[in-house]
Amino acid sequence: MVPLKRSSVVDDFYGTQVADPFRWLEDPTDPDTIQFMKSSRERTEAFLRNLPHREKIRDKLVRRYDYPKISVPKVANGLFFFLKNEGLWNQPAIFVQEGFDGAERMLFNPNLLTADGTIAVMNFAPSPDGQHVAIALSESGSDRQVVHVVDVLSGNLQTDKLLWCKFTNLSWTKDSEGFFYSRFPQPGTVPAEDENNYNQILYHRLGDSQQNDILCCAYPEEKTLHFDAVMSDDKNYLFIHAATGTDTRNRLWYLDLKDGARESMPVIRLIDNPDAEYSFVGVADRKVYLKTDKDAPNGRIVSVALDAEVVRLAKSPDGGLIEVVSESKNVLEFAKIVHEELLVLSLVDAHHQLIRHSLAGTVIGSVALPTIGSIDALFGQQEADSLYFRFTSFLYPPTVFRFRYDVEKLDKFHGGSSQPDTTEFITELMFAKSKDETLVPLFVTHRRDLKRDGQNPTLLYGYGGFRSNTTPWYSPSNMAFVEAGGVFVAAVIRGGLEYGEQWHEAGMLHNKQNVFDDFISAAQYLIAQKFTSAARLGIMGGSNGGLLVAACMLQRPELFGAVICMVPVTDMLRYHRFTVGHFWTVEYGNADASREEFETLYGYSPLHNVREGAKYPPILITTGDTDDRVVPAHAMKFAATLQTKSGTDNVVHLRVETRAGHGAGKPTTKIIEEQTDIQAFLFHAFGLPVDHPQS
Repeated sequence: MVPLKRSSVVDDFYGTQVADPFRWLEDPTDPDTIQFMKSSRERTEAFLRNLPHREKIRDKLVRRYDYPKISVPKVANGLFFFLKNEGLWNQPAIFVQEGFDGAERMLFNPNLLTADGTIAVMNFAPSPDGQHVAIALSESGSDRQVVHVVDVLSGNLQTDKLLWCKFTNLSWTKDSEGFFYSRFPQPGTVPAEDENNYNQILYHRLGDSQQNDILCCAYPEEKTLHFDAVMSDDKNYLFIHAATGTDTRNRLWYLDLKDGARESMPVIRLIDNPDAEYSFVGVADRKVYLKTDKDAPNGRIVSVALDAEVVRLAKSPDGGLIEVVSESKNVLEFAKIVHEELLVLSLVDAHHQLIRHSLAGTVIGSVALPTIGSIDALFGQQEADSLYFRFTSFLYPPTVFRFRYDVEKLDKFHGGSSQPDTTEFITELMFAKSKDETLVPLFVTHRRDLKRDGQNPTLLYGYGGFRSNTTPWYSPSNMAFVEAGGVFVAAVIRGGLEYGEQWHEAGMLHNKQNVFDDFISAAQYLIAQKFTSAARLGIMGGSNGGLLVAACMLQRPELFGAVICMVPVTDMLRYHRFTVGHFWTVEYGNADASREEFETLYGYSPLHNVREGAKYPPILITTGDTDDRVVPAHAMKFAATLQTKSGTDNVVHLRVETRAGHGAGKPTTKIIEEQTDIQAFLFHAFGLPVDHPQS
């Protein structure tokens, strides 16, 4: 390794001196940063390219990824709009068809926009009359989105072009003449550190210039407040969830649209005390139904009457809330009014159940799912006769179903995905005990004839944060790993919402160590149950999960044989200073805010806990050069620290993907190349051939 430049930067945190020798890597325009990224990419590519059987792994993954992938349809005026990837396209295209069984027609193909397939459809919404579709496009994996409009009859892009959007919903008005969206300030109009603050909701009328859009909601008094707007099915109300960062405690406001979108519409503050989560479910009989964890950590459904008196009551301590579906032992994850019923998606040991309730809260029945698994997308309308959802599991590729209420049966939309023969494999739900005796669910997928001899290559995945649930999902790359004789394990650790808000809170802020303890205990359990050994146990996580595996590697290096650390958050003292990092302070804390928060973060921050001369397992760190969510500086500073501070025989590789961001919208070719590198790295670290005797 060429010796790296070291700066003399030292920060003082409450009397503790913290050196930051690679601070210069935070500047993406610094020639030294550019050279470090380039040399790291070239070195890692050369290493990975020469690994044994890499091409054989790639061929297997190409076959695994080559199957049709279809999104849940959105229905407007009898037309079905959906995303479809025939198999190995870089990006799915938008299709339209008339009716459930109509002939499909490609409407918009983002693959034609760039040669490398790095422009992706991140969101789309058809107008109620089915004549136009608003689409949000992202380039090179950026969170930044540009909104366009496609004419359905011709397939042509219209003149509409909306900039400076991130994470926006697109909500059409009843007359199909325009839609609401959210945006951030134009760069240069505010200080650089505020470009991800001052969120606004605007109304755009078809054919207008963005500068003529109507400002509908802004709150400059609290610049970190951001908005998520959801339209009621009758198009009479636009509900606005207003929250700070990733905090799920929100205010709930709305616009009354019965007289259409217009200038100076008053924002009605239905619930203005952000003491809990209040998520819009639907409107019926002049009542708005909400999912909330107010006085219910596992969630419940309540209603609030939409009249002036109750709007005032909503600011009182009881909130004017009327309970409709009470809290249960199962977590209420999502709810929507479909077919004049309350449809409730619940979690039972991290897998889904779909329960039907009357609008009064009485249980009507359930929608039977194919097996233990997850619903990852759902579409249904209040007066519709059918519900559409996509189901998946570890051995079940994502498949779109229609549930017909008249006959209470499931049909596959477009015949569903081709189902692979999974009779040779099995997924088991097991439970490990964490350090404090908490039971940690593990989904363990492997071949049925697997021998528990302690020698099986095993990949343990985790996330643990931001109320993000680890439920069953299908991964072609994970299946290729299992097919080769490996064991894939998804750990349901604290920090998610799988067992309610208490489970989340037990893994955030000063409780973050519980997340690492859960994951370490899962690793110990797999070894004790003779699935694997430390030498053949790999761990993998991305983003907050990258933080997870980095921290666990540093705390228990002897427990793992390889580490896949993807787009990680590693500098816990400065993460809030970059792009949208300040959104996360409600989850992690802020080292600048108090000594207590600094000490908690400093205690586990991967960048600051690499021990001099320590022996760590081989690690592959990944980042994208255009990642504007977790900036590449996190991965680069961590890699540089490991390379210079830990033992000289440590294997540390930094994989830099070009024209790729945090992961969303990544082209299929780049996904396959990345997964090929990961599996080749794992088998090389384990000292195993790719073709396992059982495969």
